[in-house]
Amino acid sequence: MLSSITQLFNKNNKDLRKKIYFTIMCLGIFCLGTTITIPWATKLIDNLGFLEIFNLMSGGGLQNFSIFALGVSPYITASIITEILQMDIIPYFKELKEQGYTGRQKINSITRYLGIAIAFVQAYALTAFYMKGLDAYGILKTTLVMVAGTSFCMWMGDQITNKGIGNGQSMLILTGILQSMPNIFRSAYAAFITSAKYSSVIGATLFILFCLVYLIIIVGIIWVQLAERRIPIQYSNRTTAAYGAQTNFLPLKINSASVIPVIFASIFTTIPSTIAQLTKKESVINFVEKYIFYTSDTGFILYLLLIIFFAYFYTFLMMNPTEMSKNLNESGGYIPGIRPGKDTAEYISKSLSRLTLVGALFLIILAALPIILSKYTSLPDNVTIGGTGILIVVGVAIETYKQLESELVSRSYASRRKRLR
Repeated sequence: MLSSITQLFNKNNKDLRKKIYFTIMCLGIFCLGTTITIPWATKLIDNLGFLEIFNLMSGGGLQNFSIFALGVSPYITASIITEILQMDIIPYFKELKEQGYTGRQKINSITRYLGIAIAFVQAYALTAFYMKGLDAYGILKTTLVMVAGTSFCMWMGDQITNKGIGNGQSMLILTGILQSMPNIFRSAYAAFITSAKYSSVIGATLFILFCLVYLIIIVGIIWVQLAERRIPIQYSNRTTAAYGAQTNFLPLKINSASVIPVIFASIFTTIPSTIAQLTKKESVINFVEKYIFYTSDTGFILYLLLIIFFAYFYTFLMMNPTEMSKNLNESGGYIPGIRPGKDTAEYISKSLSRLTLVGALFLIILAALPIILSKYTSLPDNVTIGGTGILIVVGVAIETYKQLESELVSRSYASRRKRLR
């Protein structure tokens, strides 16, 4: 890692440094936009429910109704929808997927338009339900400002992807989450040391322990994100086998679904609470908060079960063992000791199922830690350990570093060949 950093300051990598500076500039604009609130808007309620993950992605802009209140979350939602539609649900999307580069360009265009449509629906719903005292013109005006902010974020994300470093949309999400992290440690420091609840020694010890646990969780996330099972693959055609050393195994990640199961589970457990609040019936609100919302005992168990369900659902939706077996057979590949076709699909399915269970348990730990911490301790609500935000940050950071390292290695290799000539 240190060698990669030192290579950045090489005179031959001046254009790469410009990409990094361009990325930092765009992320700075995003941070600035999250602090600019819509003048006539009011602060959103403190208990956001399933909107909390989207507020986290927007750097807290959603709760304050900033011009970037929605961030790129509508685009992420649209991306998930189009990915699911490509899985034999709508033939048109499957055909686009099989068309290669041209098909991907069309899918990207559809995703952007769908993202803007979702942004309009979300902005209108948030404004109409949560911002009181606005007439129809005020609701429409607020909605258009929020949609314009999301459109600008999507455009800026594309600029980062094309002219900067990393995936632009992911980098904006990472920046939004990182904006809230200093406040977590600031609040933890105040709760443990300056609040006078503990003696100076005990308070300092608890704060250091808090930081160590946070660090251990980050290391654990890195390990899980990088961990994979490599199923050996052999090819009946030697030419195919000699294509490259990286084609002789099938990598299966422990956490293939990433943070998607937690997002879906959060939505399913907190939407009833939001609907109950809109009905304004005390009996309905009490029932939902007592049995369904994830802060209750039964709601907490339901929340964890939904994470496991969506982990399996999304993983097997995106990584179809039957399709993988078919692709292997068509390329002349096979798993040693396993018959091609149905046996190969069953073997991949069994391996994927075991890995997904480990990944789902890991997601449960990450999702449960903040809830347990807020329920059984007197720490402020914004002081959390674990959570989906840190998983997103680590995942994006790893992918960005891999891209940067790959580009540096390829440049180094090209310069060596040039010198040898």
